[in-house]
Amino acid sequence: MSEPEQEAIAQSDQPQQQFALQKIYLKDISFETPNSPAIFTEKWEPSVNVELQSSGKPLDENIHDVVLTVTVTAKLGEKTAYLVEVQQAGVFTVAGFGDEERTHMLGSYCPNILFPYAREAISDLVAKGGFPQMLLGPVNFDAMYTEHLQRQQAKPTQSDGEVAVH
Repeated sequence: MSEPEQEAIAQSDQPQQQFALQKIYLKDISFETPNSPAIFTEKWEPSVNVELQSSGKPLDENIHDVVLTVTVTAKLGEKTAYLVEVQQAGVFTVAGFGDEERTHMLGSYCPNILFPYAREAISDLVAKGGFPQMLLGPVNFDAMYTEHLQRQQAKPTQSDGEVAVH
């Protein structure tokens, strides 16, 4: 048997790696303006807080649901101008990867794919709420995932199937 034939047989014994985005959807969305319309009369110099969280769960053997939650709070002094939360989700096929690779994909790569959709939804909601456009900057999900792993090493592991990045 030739060397290329042996390589082809060896490769056929290994599971085929497959990654595919099956569906992107909005799971939940919330927009609150507790101090409107009075807040519109104040000078617009807000302090803005952005929180990100990612979680995932298996739907089937190689099918995973990943949810990226983005919460933005804008305040003028002590008054909340608006609070917007978007849960942008996606259904992904992730097959043929080792546990570490699969977890990295679900905890970093998938949220990176979902982020532009969440960013757009937040921008649209804020503008429709009567406020200046809110454009979120880029996010380094790899760094967030690495930080999450470091925190997890310091405490007991989560239940199987859950991947959370704060």
